[in-house]
Amino acid sequence: MTIADRQPRIPMTDGFTPVSRAVVIGAGTMGSGIAAHLANCGIAVALLDRVADGDDRSALARTAIDRQVQGGGFMVPEFAARVTPGNVEDDLDVVAEADWIVEAVFEDPNVKHELYAKLEGLRRPGTLMSSNTSGIPVAELVRGHSEAFARDFTITHFFNPPRTMELLEVVAGSDTSPEVLERTIRVADRQLGKTVLECRDTPGFIANRLGSHWMAVAALEAFEAGLDVETADAIMSRPFGIPRTGVFGLFDLVGVNLVPLLWPVLTRALPADDAAQRYDLLGDRVFQHLLDNGLIGRRGPGGFTRRKNEAGEKVDEVIDLESLEYRARRQVTDPAGSAGDIAAVLAGDSDGSRYAWTVFAQVLDYACHIAPEVGDDVAAVDAGMELGYAWARGPFKLADAVGAAQLVARYEAEGRAVPGLLAAAAKGGGFYPDADTVLSSSGEVVERRKVEGVLTVADAQRAHGVLAESESAAVVDLGDGVACLALRTKMNTCDAGVIEMVERALTLGEEGAFKALVIGSDHPRAFSAGANLATFTHFIESEDPEGLRELIRRGQVAFHALRNAAFPVVAAAKGFALGGGCELMLAANRVVTHAELYAGFPERSVGLLPAWGGTVQSLVRALGAGEPLPAASAFAVTTSCEVSTSAWQAADWHLLTAEDEVVASVHRVLAEAKAVALELLEGGWTPPAPVELPLHSPDAEPLDAGWADASETDRAIVARIAGILTGDRPGATASEEDLLPLEVDAAVDLLQLPKNQERVRHLLATNKPLAN
Repeated sequence: MTIADRQPRIPMTDGFTPVSRAVVIGAGTMGSGIAAHLANCGIAVALLDRVADGDDRSALARTAIDRQVQGGGFMVPEFAARVTPGNVEDDLDVVAEADWIVEAVFEDPNVKHELYAKLEGLRRPGTLMSSNTSGIPVAELVRGHSEAFARDFTITHFFNPPRTMELLEVVAGSDTSPEVLERTIRVADRQLGKTVLECRDTPGFIANRLGSHWMAVAALEAFEAGLDVETADAIMSRPFGIPRTGVFGLFDLVGVNLVPLLWPVLTRALPADDAAQRYDLLGDRVFQHLLDNGLIGRRGPGGFTRRKNEAGEKVDEVIDLESLEYRARRQVTDPAGSAGDIAAVLAGDSDGSRYAWTVFAQVLDYACHIAPEVGDDVAAVDAGMELGYAWARGPFKLADAVGAAQLVARYEAEGRAVPGLLAAAAKGGGFYPDADTVLSSSGEVVERRKVEGVLTVADAQRAHGVLAESESAAVVDLGDGVACLALRTKMNTCDAGVIEMVERALTLGEEGAFKALVIGSDHPRAFSAGANLATFTHFIESEDPEGLRELIRRGQVAFHALRNAAFPVVAAAKGFALGGGCELMLAANRVVTHAELYAGFPERSVGLLPAWGGTVQSLVRALGAGEPLPAASAFAVTTSCEVSTSAWQAADWHLLTAEDEVVASVHRVLAEAKAVALELLEGGWTPPAPVELPLHSPDAEPLDAGWADASETDRAIVARIAGILTGDRPGATASEEDLLPLEVDAAVDLLQLPKNQERVRHLLATNKPLAN
């Protein structure tokens, strides 16, 4: 089976019918991105646009598909074959076969109505119909169309880029059928992997209503306070848990040219007394200057910042907000720019801290004001900013971090009106009183909404308890005879404590404490970022090669024992699975992974090789995948230092097998891993049989022959990997047990070399590899 033929695992429940065919109309940035992501999720897509000039009438859609291939919209290029280009004059009848029609044409109601009139006579009743509009109300979109059309219609507002932005806002109209809404949400969640915010039909929905307000406030208040671009962005980033673009960098990222297209649309739809009306972006002199001079941001010659000057030279410059001329970026001197968190920045007495308070207070006021209008609880508003604008914590979580009671006291001391929702939070113990409750939009404490089929380690620990734990890891009872080995270190790195807990889990399994084991955690971005190199440097600095050997040997033995245990082991992988973390993933009998998996062996860049079984396991998997030259395949994977850009690419490299499962939703990985573990038990689990591994012939051209021009350090590393895969001795085959000691010997020997030690120290000191 080729990568193009593989389908993701869809979490199923009674009554859920997945979508298999879709039509996306509009091949612009969003339409083509939506089509690419549907294809990533195994859906056959027709992408239609208007007729192009020239012989190829579908050239606009075809070119858009190519752009998505080049821009990473497809998880692997092969998935582009799932998207068929077309045009709305010749190919509109394909909607008759579609399960879902997504409209993503220009934001003009007249254009949309004209298209909908054509679709009404072609689509099957019951076909899901949605618009990707970012602001036109459902009522206006369905006006003048049939009752059947209105029943099947929703807004599905994707964020850019659709592949990686987790948020999807779904808006139903007054005539939308409950069944259509439920199916749309389930498709978005289970098939597309989106976190769905069920929004009310209000201007800007949730994320853009508050996010646009924050951007306007943060920009214009910075001008008013006399701050420069660098200081405002420094404050509106790390201290608030906002991406390092800050506010002005975000304007440049999305495009200053979108301001006259989107801001007036939002403000026209809002009441005259809405707080957003106080911020006239288009009337501001700085924005006028940028727009008048085509300084639209990263897609233009510059914006608030620029990376190239008029001569095409690389620069790091910002616009001076007084002279409106570019100048070199300056060091931020206001202490607010380096504050560690929200409480610290608000407690300061600098101009920057006063700016931070002004912005935060206005954003919190606005969030409190709009919450009853846009969502059921404050968690929905927070999710909009966290998932739509990549804030680490939304405004209500930030308020809890400061303390609702402290905020009320500051409001009162300054003579500010205290929003009712903030007063309710202060009285009720916060916007999130405990792990299971949240404040509703009306100020009542309610239970947090739980999504069916989502499992977390934290919830399981509260429900079933812990079988063993340490500072580095724990074995948590997931229920139904399944346990979870959950790492607790930073980025889930593997240290000596993790190895000890793997050994403890093996003992617990042998004693019958559980019947199956899942390896996973609640960390959103990392299965495991690899070995904790500080553990290795301890032995390097103390000149203790035997201690180093024992650490590596113990890890290798423990991982090998996991794979050959009497009970099934399933890895619940997501995000980074690097180096030793990738080896831990390969130690499992099955892997259930999020589609966004960044796996690989970067060991060479730190002077090492995969020595916890990764080199040998790469050979095992290459053999199982039917590679004609399995040793050469394993050599390529373990020496390249490349990291997969998706689970599907990892599968192409045989880091995942044909039996492993890919899940679109990052939040469903753990539950599906548990389900797979139970399926393995129900099928009558037996440990894997020993495999005789074909070695590279010592008489053939050496595996590392192509590395003659590499550095001495790299040549030493790849030579040892080649030696393992050749068996370091004549012989056609070997067992895993024959080869595993060679990994340990090679790793210990390499870490005695000064240049290899320099690589380890350099990465720890700078977080960057050293090419010595």
